[in-house]
Amino acid sequence: MGRGSRRARGSPVLLLLLLWPVPGAGVLPGNTPGKPVTAHWLLDGRRWHMVTLEELVLKPDSGLVALEAEGQELVLELEKKHRLLAPGYTETHYSPDGQPVVLAPSHTDHCHYHGRVRGFPASWVVLSTCSGMSGLIVLSSNASYYLRPWPPGDSEDSSTHRIFRTEQLLTWKGDCGHRDSGDKRDMDSLPRARQSRDRREARRSPRYLELYLVADHSLFLTQQRNLNRTKQRLLEVANYVDQILRTLDIQVVLSGLEVWTEQDRSRVSPDANATLWAFLQWRRGLWARRPHDSAQLLTGRAFRGDTVGLAPVEGMCRAESSGGVSTDHSELPIGAAATVAHEIGHSLGLSHDPDGCCVEAAAEQGGCVMAAATGHPFPRAFSACSRRQLRAFFRKGGGACLFNAPGPGLLVPPARCGNGFVEAGEECDCDPSQECRDLCCFSHNCSLRAGAQCAHGDCCTRCLLKPAGVLCRQAAGDCDLPEFCTGASPNCPLDIYLLDGSPCARGRGYCRDGACPTLEQQCQQLWGPGSRPAPEACFQVVNSAGDPRGNCGQDSEGYFLPCAQRDAGCGKLQCQGGELSPLAPHMVPVDSTVHLDGSEVTCRGVFALQGAQLDLLDMGLVEPGTQCGPSMVCQDRRCQNTTFQDLEHCLTTCHGHGVCNSNHNCHCAPGWAPPFCDKPGFGGSIDSSPVQPESHDTFLPAMLLSFLLPLLPGAGLAWCCYRLPGAHLQRCPWGWRRDPTCSGDHPLCSVRPTDLGPTATREPRPMAGQVQKPRSCLW
Repeated sequence: MGRGSRRARGSPVLLLLLLWPVPGAGVLPGNTPGKPVTAHWLLDGRRWHMVTLEELVLKPDSGLVALEAEGQELVLELEKKHRLLAPGYTETHYSPDGQPVVLAPSHTDHCHYHGRVRGFPASWVVLSTCSGMSGLIVLSSNASYYLRPWPPGDSEDSSTHRIFRTEQLLTWKGDCGHRDSGDKRDMDSLPRARQSRDRREARRSPRYLELYLVADHSLFLTQQRNLNRTKQRLLEVANYVDQILRTLDIQVVLSGLEVWTEQDRSRVSPDANATLWAFLQWRRGLWARRPHDSAQLLTGRAFRGDTVGLAPVEGMCRAESSGGVSTDHSELPIGAAATVAHEIGHSLGLSHDPDGCCVEAAAEQGGCVMAAATGHPFPRAFSACSRRQLRAFFRKGGGACLFNAPGPGLLVPPARCGNGFVEAGEECDCDPSQECRDLCCFSHNCSLRAGAQCAHGDCCTRCLLKPAGVLCRQAAGDCDLPEFCTGASPNCPLDIYLLDGSPCARGRGYCRDGACPTLEQQCQQLWGPGSRPAPEACFQVVNSAGDPRGNCGQDSEGYFLPCAQRDAGCGKLQCQGGELSPLAPHMVPVDSTVHLDGSEVTCRGVFALQGAQLDLLDMGLVEPGTQCGPSMVCQDRRCQNTTFQDLEHCLTTCHGHGVCNSNHNCHCAPGWAPPFCDKPGFGGSIDSSPVQPESHDTFLPAMLLSFLLPLLPGAGLAWCCYRLPGAHLQRCPWGWRRDPTCSGDHPLCSVRPTDLGPTATREPRPMAGQVQKPRSCLW
């Protein structure tokens, strides 16, 4: 392929949404669509105040609104979405001299609501009352309306709004550039981590997505340079995105928004790929001043071709890739929200739904959020395929930041029993959108039944709190750490992992954001079990070519860049073995041959199908953070020196008996007590709670023997090994015991009890003719 050939690049994988915008269209063409309607706030069951087009007048915490749709009166039961904005929420714009102006309005003082329609059990409503009333009213899977302000047509028409069937809305219709030719295996066919998380059900510990929304300068201009109007646009988008993602049991909390009032702060161009990576680079500085889980840029520009959105696949919670860009292509904010939700889905590891997968909603009902073909009305459901992929993403340790609540002030009054959230004054709460079968909770007043300590959560079982130290979240891999119940809360503690830079994969990698990127893992993800990295000669020779088979990414014009010799291991991934074709859909193998020691060696890479090149951006590149030499990692397609000063300092406090977690605290091996692993104990950390001894009748004698070891070292160890047999045994200072929280490959295995002497650490030799049982170590 010559210099004129272009390929969009990106690592990790990128997916985008393609649509055909209908310029200036908000409704179907023809006569004025929809029906005139006047909405009223109700007080004591009677009409009290008409909803007008004036700037905000009313923003009660809750209320009733009556309006008519197709001959029937609808009563909307609305509640202000108090959890839409995070504690510490900020709004940023820029002064004429380019200086940031940061405001911190009350995170409960806004005009965005959600709720339901009285008499319709499956209904839901998302509305804004900032200037008039606009939003989506869903009665059932086949009946939904959109309400929007509409100036009166003449002096005799006193109506201030129009209500439309969602089928009348035609903001865009199109097809994703992802061409479904070739392999249709879904993500569940990819190899999974050996240690996987327990499946998390809907009523278990909640997940939160702290979102930061940015409007670029062109979007500010399309809103007539009206700062307040632009802000409200972003807030409406966030409100819709939250409603869509709640179907995945993920609550969106807006940690901040930003409007580029003077000029763009990162490069925005018709090239969606260049815009994305420039924004992700800018986001690194943003995160330092305003921590968040995902940042999304909304632009008023049109990207080249039919592209309206782009985001890295499985990028959620990663420093270099947790974000996306979307075009605000619709007159209605719900259109942009559907695109943002689609891109966030890609960040969560969701690919496009294959044919026949979306059965949750028919095309005329909006279809599914991750459908490759998108149209009208707006998609608002995730398919079963997407849910399986999300579970797989969480099982292998992805999205760890979503398990951390934004702050203690998130769930604030006023509380309302029946909204599914345990708030001030409530002991439990049963979501009315699901059938309440909670035997521990009175659904009418959100109180616990007699004798119950809890109703739901990972640390609640049969209405009782699990004891302190019971495992509630397994380690998802080498760079994750287990969490244990505290005995005082029904929820599992916040998800923590090994501090960045901790060695993993037996020294072949360094931990990065809770993952352990290695060439072996990436080859197996691409080619299946049995695949392995190709010899170094493949990287050196193939990646120096600067073509689709081997490169170190692309320049701003889309031309492939050859790798320098030092950086060859950070370019195109070169593998050997595995399946005949890549496991990732829409990728084809590109084999190269190099000469090594007088023989030919095959180097296997991948390339996206021509029709999919805009949608599935090059997943065949080595991931950032992959080890490329001693104390060196891949970053920005270069092999760069790295230091881990935070890790080195933290480890000095752990006395050689633990590792450092992402909170810079020691996580002690079993046998040592937090916080500094310098005293006997059960292990764990001040963040994860200690490990629970498996049984008191075996562990307490072992504790006693630990103090008698100086007198009876040989007898004590022999008794422990005899008394506690098993296939999964781990060493503690007083012998061997069962512990499901660690495997032989976990970095905790490198911790050794150096102060116990050779007797306590030496493997007993099997007797002649005796088969020695395999054991996994903790030290």
